[in-house]
Parts: sequence; structure tokens; C-alpha cells
Amino acid sequence: MSHNLFNSLQQFKYGDKTGQYYSLPALEKAGLGKVSRLPRSLRVVLESALRNYDGLKITEAHLKNLAGWKPTAPRSEEVPFVVARVLMQDMTGVPLVVDFAALREAAKAQGKDPEVIEPLVPGHLIMDHSVQIDTYGSPDALRKNMEIEFARNRERYEFLKWSAQAFKTFEIIPPGNGICHQINLEYVSRVVWQKATCAIRTAWSESTRTRRWSTASASSAGVWAESKLRLRCWVSRCTSSSPTSSAST
Repeated sequence: MSHNLFNSLQQFKYGDKTGQYYSLPALEKAGLGKVSRLPRSLRVVLESALRNYDGLKITEAHLKNLAGWKPTAPRSEEVPFVVARVLMQDMTGVPLVVDFAALREAAKAQGKDPEVIEPLVPGHLIMDHSVQIDTYGSPDALRKNMEIEFARNRERYEFLKWSAQAFKTFEIIPPGNGICHQINLEYVSRVVWQKATCAIRTAWSESTRTRRWSTASASSAGVWAESKLRLRCWVSRCTSSSPTSSAST
């Protein structure tokens, strides 16, 4: 739900349309701190906290602590950070999808709608870690290796294909399309995310977290990208946990 804390919700024109965004200069104008002097990475974190402000999980105190960040100050406060998306490859992503499937089974067993179990943060799972070289040195080596790979991983791939259509905020990039870092940089990264809020679209800078250290190369395209993901930002709607990860300020 949109809010207008510190008169920060502002509009902009693109083409013949109108969009809206959360303005960081508005925080500086309101006296929260020299936001314009913050490192860009911290401004992305601050914008996320401002946009997701609800007075409960993210409070004015969180915003003031981050807006007033000083490079030499003690790091004693935590700031909830909701990333735009989560990036996974199959070694770490498959166990996560299994957990979500188990949660849906548990919800169903309790007489609840299993579809209430849904990741709050969009996720991309790139299948690039199942390749083995069984044949080589021939024109049809790639085709044969792919056939063997699908036969070898059939049960796992069938499960992932189900998950791709079962969860609205979850996307699978099938095997044979490239490596995680390439796909993330060239196809998955949007740089600017947007979402329709009533009759107007809200836009914000892209941020992603992943366990793959080199996938942070997406930062070269202007994406806030951090590796060593803690999967705390993936939570279920039927729990009281916050869809945030904590970053020390």
C-alpha cells in the first residue's frame, strides 16, 4: 500500500504516461540527514526501506538511522532491506523450492488454501549446475549431453517445472540457456523495476541478492547486487515474519 511519509511520494512523466517514485531528496528536505552525500549503495537501501515503510516492520527510526549514516559512526543499528528480487542456481534453489512445496502441503493438511504460501520477493532460479560431459569431440556432442542430462535429472526437472507454474513470483530458466552470471546480466536484470499501484505505476532501482559471488557483476549495469544471500528475505504470507533481510548500517 502506498504512503506519503515526509511527502516523499512524487510523480514523473514518461512518454504520455505518469509514474510515481519515492524521493530521497524529500527526506533530506524533511531534515533526516544529508541523503545526497550517502554512497549510492546506501541510497538504494534507503529507498527500499522508505518504499516498504509500514510503521511496524520498517519504522521512522529505521529511516532516520540510515539517512543519518556517518562513515565513522559505530555500526550498532540494523536496517530492514527488501530486495527487488532473489537470484538462485539449482544447487541452492532446489532445496528452497522443496521447502515451499512442503509448506503448501502443511497448509493443505491444516485445511488452509495452499496457494497462500507464496514468496513475497520475486525469484529467478537458473538451471546451470547439472551439466556433465559424457560425450565430446563430435558434432552432436551438445545434443547427446543434453539428452543425458534430462534423463539423469528427470524427476528433479519435472518438480521444478511444476514449481514454475505453481508460484506466481517464481521463475525457472531451463537448462541449456547459459550460465547463471550471463543470464542474470543479459536477460534477468531490469535495472528499474515497476509495479502497478491502483491506476499508476511505482518505479524503483533494482536490487538483488544471491549466493553466487560473481553474479554481483550485474552491478556493472547499475543493479545493486550482493552475493552470499541469506534466504531470510523469502518468507511465506502465512507467517508473521518480515520479508526483509537485515543489513548493518
